[in-house]
Amino acid sequence: MVGFSIKMISAHRWTAVRLGTRTLSSSCKPHRGPSCGKRGKKTVLRVLLGALAVAHASTPGIAQTGVAGVPADPSVRRALEFARATEQDTIREQIRLCEIPAPPFGEATRAAAYARSMRAAGLTNVRIDSVGNVLGERPGRNRKPHLVLSAHLDTVFPAELPVSVTRDKNWLRGPGISDDCRGLAVVLAVARALGAAKVQTEGPITFVGTVGEEGLGDLRGVRALHESTLREQIHRFVSVDGDGYAITNVGVGSRRYRVTFRGPGGHSFDNFGRANPVHAVGLAIARLARLEVPAVPRTTYSVGRIGGGTSINAIPSEAWMEVDLRSADDAALKQLDAGFQASVRAALEEENNRRKSHEALTVAIDTVGNRPAGRSDQTSPVVETAIASLRALGLPVRLVEGSTDANLPMSIGISSIAIGGGGIGRDAHSPRESFDTTESWRGTQLVTLLAVALTR
Repeated sequence: MVGFSIKMISAHRWTAVRLGTRTLSSSCKPHRGPSCGKRGKKTVLRVLLGALAVAHASTPGIAQTGVAGVPADPSVRRALEFARATEQDTIREQIRLCEIPAPPFGEATRAAAYARSMRAAGLTNVRIDSVGNVLGERPGRNRKPHLVLSAHLDTVFPAELPVSVTRDKNWLRGPGISDDCRGLAVVLAVARALGAAKVQTEGPITFVGTVGEEGLGDLRGVRALHESTLREQIHRFVSVDGDGYAITNVGVGSRRYRVTFRGPGGHSFDNFGRANPVHAVGLAIARLARLEVPAVPRTTYSVGRIGGGTSINAIPSEAWMEVDLRSADDAALKQLDAGFQASVRAALEEENNRRKSHEALTVAIDTVGNRPAGRSDQTSPVVETAIASLRALGLPVRLVEGSTDANLPMSIGISSIAIGGGGIGRDAHSPRESFDTTESWRGTQLVTLLAVALTR
């Protein structure tokens, strides 16, 4: 995006949009508009979108992003205005969906509600596939490029956790309210905005609510899209995941294991000296915690859950732990995996060497998740278009790495990203999770513009 910058100045002063040697101006500030009025806000939007068109026309290679032709379409401006005007409906949808439990492998009730919302938004061929993904379609003028716009249905929380949402002025509080009830609501809002404004996209859009993004779901929803439901039909993929506006173009890979130590068990006093599976788990955790990992590429490990035993006065016959290993770099992840495996084997040997009687412990290392790493280069169509869309709307550009549904399509060469749905989220994956709705409409507008541009 060389030579393209947008500078916002206070109300009653000039907004300068500098494009190489060209400058466009407007006398209204889009971020805060009581003194500008509705007419002034629309003027700024047209200036920004028109400026983007000039930038694309004058900057080599940028026209290929698809955003260049968008500002010329009045229906797109109507869609963006609709997205802002109906943001309170989007927030109500966010709350409603969030109050439907969707624990890991238990997304069916929320999925059914999402399917009804898709139909109400005017999507066609709404259906739930074999693994539980919800799909709805919006045809384009042509069959290509086919965009999948998705958000995930599932949360990290168990079924028994209360999922009611409370509201205090601009703040919403409830498990999953940002991750990913915000994404689900924005995906529906885009469908409504495009329908209300009668936007005709060049290529088709399939709107999807996926299952199995979190935890031990191991991306089973998005895997099914690519392996069966929409096999070889997806050209571009965007996951709306959480808050803010960051573009996730690097997919952090992960390997997840359940490690189970087993032995004879026995009475804690009478059979003292037998190898103890819980002790072996502890030794393995201690060894894992001493592993050195690189800061760049960022590489991490965590023992997320442990369990085992039946009574305080019994030597357990079984104990287990669940381990999460992550890195955006395949080589670093493989090296960490090797260190983890060695730590487990060494812990088994150490505990067995300390036993004084009876048979030795055994260990099973079972893979429960294998999320591929991936990357969409900054020059790829989806990343360039996302950057152009952010700049068109005066939003900050930030590229980050993360672990999302976009990992899978990135890993097989499909131009893909995850992007935030606006607002500000706090304490994700915690019962204290919260979401600030202040100007959250900006995220809805962003995803609307991006969706239209990526079908060109």
